Amino acid sequence: MTTDLELSAFTPTHSAPPALRADDIHVRWVMPEIFHDIPVHETDDDEAVRLLEELAEKALPEAADDDRTRFAVICALGFDDLLAAGVEYAGICVTAVDETPCTATVFASLMDSPEVDGGVPAVVKVLASTFRRLDGADVSEVELPCGPAVVCIGTRESKLTGELTESGQSLAFPTGYIRVYVPLPNGTTVAMEMSTPTMEGWDVFSTMFGNTASSIRLFTADGSPLITAGTGR
Repeated sequence: MTTDLELSAFTPTHSAPPALRADDIHVRWVMPEIFHDIPVHETDDDEAVRLLEELAEKALPEAADDDRTRFAVICALGFDDLLAAGVEYAGICVTAVDETPCTATVFASLMDSPEVDGGVPAVVKVLASTFRRLDGADVSEVELPCGPAVVCIGTRESKLTGELTESGQSLAFPTGYIRVYVPLPNGTTVAMEMSTPTMEGWDVFSTMFGNTASSIRLFTADGSPLITAGTGR
C-alpha cells in the first residue's frame, strides 16, 4: 500500500473534500445521490460526531433516534479497519429494494502497481493474472472511458463482532463485492470496491457501481484530461 499522500487526489461526487491533496494525477468520479460519505479521515472528535450524526440522518431519515445512533456507532467502529486498509474515500447507502432493507458500501484506495515494463496496459495484464490465481473471483479486463482496468466480482465471508449483535456472539455472513482496479501512469493503482451483505439489492447496487466506475476520470495537475488507453507510459 502506498504511503505517499501526494500521488493523486480523489474527488467523489458532491462537495466532499478530496481525500488526497496532490499535484500529480487527480481522480474524480460520480457517486449516486443515495450514497453518503463516511467521515473516515476526520481527526477532530467533535466534528466526527457531528458528521456521523448528519450521516445517520441522511441515511435513515425516517428511523428512530436509537436506530440512528446505532448506525452511527457501527460506522464509527469501522474507522480503524478502513484506515488500516488504506481507504481514502468511503460511502454508504441504506435503501429498500422491493420493500427489503438493503445496504451497500463503496471504498476507494491507492495501491502500488506491479513493477513491470509496458506501462498501464502491462499492469492491467499482471493484475488480472494475479487475481485469477489468488482472488477466487470472476476476473475480467475492461476498457473504461478513463482507460483499461481490471474488474473482480465475487463473494467473501464477513464477520460482525459480538458487541454489535443482540446475542453477543460474532456473526459470519456472505458479502458480495465488485472491485475495479484502474492503473495510473505514476506507478499506483486506484482500487474501488462496492460490497453488500444484502444480496436482494445486488442488481441495483451493481448497476449503480457500474455507472460509478464508468464515471471515473483522470486529470493532470493542470486540469487536463488524462486517458491511459493505449499508453505505454
